[in-house]
Amino acid sequence: MAKILIYGATGGIGEASARELHAQGQELHLVGRKSEAVQSLAGELGASYTVADLEDESAFARATEEAAAGGALAGLVFAVGTINLKPIARLTRADFERDFLVNAVWAAQALQAAQAALVKNEGGASVVLFSSVAVSQGFTGHASIGMAKGAIEGLMRSLAAELAPKVRVNCVAPSLTRTPLAEKLVANPQMADAIAAMHALPRLGEPEDIAQVVALLAGPRSTWITGQVIAVDGGRSTLRTKG
Repeated sequence: MAKILIYGATGGIGEASARELHAQGQELHLVGRKSEAVQSLAGELGASYTVADLEDESAFARATEEAAAGGALAGLVFAVGTINLKPIARLTRADFERDFLVNAVWAAQALQAAQAALVKNEGGASVVLFSSVAVSQGFTGHASIGMAKGAIEGLMRSLAAELAPKVRVNCVAPSLTRTPLAEKLVANPQMADAIAAMHALPRLGEPEDIAQVVALLAGPRSTWITGQVIAVDGGRSTLRTKG
């Protein structure tokens, strides 16, 4: 059985997605930087794994080879990203370059390395990338991350067209979710409550909320969905329940 390759598999949305996909009977290959965490989760889920720092460009080809072993991949989930919130006056060139590299360039490189293995999968394969509610809404302090996540949506649509009909490519666009990456934003209860109240469904997201949709898109129940941005955001991208 071909595997789903998951980058950023330990912690937050990546781990929740791995657990949900495992529960649905999918075979997985996990990629993460921290050896102990990756090995522990892989052992728990019966998954293969690669310990890799994506700063090393060879990591993408190595992860693909270790996941597919020259054969096919059933899918790819790229759950690696940044949350870098600053007014534009405080953003440096290094901020812009880092956010764009981690969110957009690395996602493109992961797909580039995996393309041949994804195309080989009989019955089609699926790719899931991550955008953000900030792309469609525009929030103060989100210039760098909004730009990077907007690039992800452009990448998704381009590759959904280029790789059809063999490979489906979609994005999930969450609102603020309780993950290790968002810890600084949700650590203050007053700030967390204030952000939660901005949603029509007035709470913050949980990794499991996002994982349910990732598992749908990455699995065999979404064979007529491609080129889409799926909002999982408590209604924040479309609804205003207070005047």
